[in-house]
Formats: sequence, structure tokens, C-alpha cells
Amino acid sequence: MAFALDRGGARTWNRGQNGAAWVGVSDGELLVAIADGSREAFEELHGRYRRAMLGLALSRLRDRGRAEDAVQEVFASVWRAAGTYRPELGPGAPWVYAVARNAITSRWRKKIDPVAQAFDEPSPEPGPAEQAEQSWQSFCVHRALETLPDHQRELVELAYWGGLSQSEIAQRLELPLGTVKTRTRAALKRLSESLREDLQ
Repeated sequence: MAFALDRGGARTWNRGQNGAAWVGVSDGELLVAIADGSREAFEELHGRYRRAMLGLALSRLRDRGRAEDAVQEVFASVWRAAGTYRPELGPGAPWVYAVARNAITSRWRKKIDPVAQAFDEPSPEPGPAEQAEQSWQSFCVHRALETLPDHQRELVELAYWGGLSQSEIAQRLELPLGTVKTRTRAALKRLSESLREDLQ
């Protein structure tokens, strides 16, 4: 992905002189460096999150092209808004995911005109009834996710859309592993109860 990043008079962030210098640097520190105009810090953050962001976008948009566009918007938003991140309010990962949710939701709400195509053979795609059912299920899942507290929703997104293990999540969010497990169980229980009502 290519990003047009230009901050006039940006200060040099000493940790970002080479790729190895970012090993062990927290997401929050990267965001502070990005706010100072560090392209190296931005590239490191992009490398850490691009897979998770694409998974999150694909799960919501269900279209590769739109998902890739949304990921570009996510990282452009991170670059523009890094100066609003406040380390004293918490780790960087929740802030990054909040930015991502906003950008992806914005892309999801944009209406796109379907492209008419002529088929010589019956389409292998699901028919209207199946599509309606899939859309309803997807809507119910996303609505249920939105009802979760932020600290629970973030864990579900990291696990199921970001493909991270519980240990990786604990490290990313700087939380004890036991806390991650407890919150994940609570989140899944709450989701299950909510979806049971919607999908009956």
C-alpha cells in the first residue's frame, strides 16, 4: 500500500532510524512518534496491524476491493489523527481499533451501485433468499458486537478478525492473560445470548 504522508517540519524520531530499532516499542510509543511525523514509526504500525485491519474490513464489507480501500482509509486516518492519541488514557491498540471501526463503518454505510453482468450459466452465488438470510445474520452479529463494552468488543475483534491468540492479545493490549480469557468468555456469552434472541 502506498500512502501520501507529508508533515512539514516534522521532527526526527530517534528510535526510527532502522527497522530493528522498533522491536519492543509499544503501539502507544509508535503513535507518539507518528504524531511527530515519523514515517518509520508509521510503517512499523502498518506492518503490525495491516492483516488485522484487512480481516476486520473483510468481515464487515464482504468485498475485497472495498475492504482494501477501507484499510487505506484506516491508516490514512491513523496518520492524520495520531496527534489526538493520549498515552495516559491507555495503550495504543484500543485507539487504533477505534479509528479502524470508524473508518470501516463509514465505508460500510456508503452505498455502491451494483454492476450488471450477463451470465451464460447459472450463477454459483447464493440466491436472493440465501443472500437475505446471510445479510440478516451478518447484521445481527455486528449489532450484537456493538452492544458489547469496548474492552470486550476489542478482544473479540482481535481474536476473530485479527487472527491473534489470547497470548498475543494480552501482549498487544498490555493486559494479564487471565484478564483476556475472562473478558473473552464474558463477551462470547453475551454475544451468544444476544444472537439467540435475534436469530430465533
